[in-house]
Amino acid sequence: MTPEAFIQQKAAQAILAVYGTEVAETSLQVSVTRKEFEGDYTLVTFPLLKITRQAPDATGNAIGQWLVANVPEIAAYNSVKGFLNLSFSPMYWNETLQALAADEAFGQLESTGRRVMVEFSSPNTNKPLHLGHIRNNLLGDSVSRILKACGNDVIKSTIVNDRGVHICKSMYAWEKCFNGATPESTGKKGDHLVGDCYVAYAKMEKEHPEIIDEVHKMLVLWEQGDPHVRELWAMMNGWVYAGFDETYAALGITFDQVDHESETYLLGKELVQKGLEMGVFVKEADGSVWCDLTADGLDRKLVLRGDGTSVYITQDLGTAERRFNTYKLDSHVYVVGNEQDYHFQVLKLILKKLGFEWADRIYHLSYGMVELPEGKMKSREGTVVDADDLIQSMYEEARKTSEESGKLADLSEAEKEQLYHMIGLGALKYFIIKVDPKKTMLFNPKESIDFNGNTGPFIQYTHARICSILRKATVAYGPESIGLEAQPSAKEIRLVKLLGLYPGKVAEAGAALSPAIIANYAYELAKEFNQYYHDTPILKEEDPAVLKYRLELIDVLARTLRSAMGLLGIQLPERM
Repeated sequence: MTPEAFIQQKAAQAILAVYGTEVAETSLQVSVTRKEFEGDYTLVTFPLLKITRQAPDATGNAIGQWLVANVPEIAAYNSVKGFLNLSFSPMYWNETLQALAADEAFGQLESTGRRVMVEFSSPNTNKPLHLGHIRNNLLGDSVSRILKACGNDVIKSTIVNDRGVHICKSMYAWEKCFNGATPESTGKKGDHLVGDCYVAYAKMEKEHPEIIDEVHKMLVLWEQGDPHVRELWAMMNGWVYAGFDETYAALGITFDQVDHESETYLLGKELVQKGLEMGVFVKEADGSVWCDLTADGLDRKLVLRGDGTSVYITQDLGTAERRFNTYKLDSHVYVVGNEQDYHFQVLKLILKKLGFEWADRIYHLSYGMVELPEGKMKSREGTVVDADDLIQSMYEEARKTSEESGKLADLSEAEKEQLYHMIGLGALKYFIIKVDPKKTMLFNPKESIDFNGNTGPFIQYTHARICSILRKATVAYGPESIGLEAQPSAKEIRLVKLLGLYPGKVAEAGAALSPAIIANYAYELAKEFNQYYHDTPILKEEDPAVLKYRLELIDVLARTLRSAMGLLGIQLPERM
């Protein structure tokens, strides 16, 4: 039971005892006491005045007196202008810690019975994954984990944009300029080789703009099933898939459902025909099909080209219908950059016009772009930070920083390698995830690897420090030494309070689709522990009851850090 629910329950009992009136517990307003007042949690008494027929302070005093007299967990109160501030007793915080220690699923909320699909990554097969894709993947993966912790049945999905003009551009360049090059002949990952083709095409088109007509012809041939074009397409996409798989594995990313645009775009074409019959769409003289959204404050939207080929919105319409029907979804979250805000506004509106009631259950997690000190990245110009290179550089930076610390002498080489990867990846993930998704962010690899401040390595090191203390305690005192007989100090109560906030933070992050809430909670918890560790002896404590209490407290703290960082896809080492 949360502190808020506990106070609601006891306050309802107090109102019945003092005023003879039953009230619904959930109707009582309880929140954390503001910093300028003394207390832990505050009950708002204004809504109760109709029942009590007393002034606000008199109402607060009457309820507060009853609570202190009859509820051992409440030690003191003060009533200020309609707000009853309540202070818990040490008994309450001990009971809270006992409950947290006994709850093996702490932070996992009750099942909602809802099924949610989260689509993320959704790359194009004309280039390797880069830094922008990394933010997308990390947000999508973490949001999926958080929604699952909120009690939802979550399906992680991606749709591979494996057809279209952009794909044909790479194919065209490969045929014209790359002399049959393959990943094997060049020693390059397949997605990197295809990315080189895309950059090469951009340069070709600058000099010869007319070649775009050849690319469009290639797309038409693809949709007609031309054997040569299809064979080239399958070969080059195969190279890219293999490259993507390596990058996903390095990031720890997996999917439950993988769709391909080449398989779904026809679904959209069927909906276009349905929309024409309903009068939602109109066909122009050149054969193109449009949806007029000007009455809704938007523009006219192309849904099918004059040559019969699909556009992005076409496949998104069909894919959305298939997913909701197939998986009986309660909601669908699209993790896509804010450059596509208009696209999703249009998608939802068209689906509504087509009569799909679930259109309002589509959510666009619109995140800001990742920029570098020198500005925006541009794939067609080749000015991107490659995901594979970035992961490797984070590993190198983690190795360098760790070796300089001089604290790994007792680890084997295999353990060190594993640790370097864990720290590097943790630094990368945390640096990106800790920023509110809606904000554009500036990425600085060196800042992310810092062992001090709001970074992944700082939280990883905090966890390793706690594990070290617990190992030493087990050796010295045995596992049975942990218990809860002591009276907690003010700093210990502060830590228990913070720990108790965790389930609420999970719920808040799920509602906001913001892993940053969990990241910054984990940092706050790690920061509070380090201050506590600096000021408080643990293993040197001579009172057995106090020692037992402190060991139990930090054990729960370590478990909570593991759980919170696990929601971000970040592993915490036991040694650093």
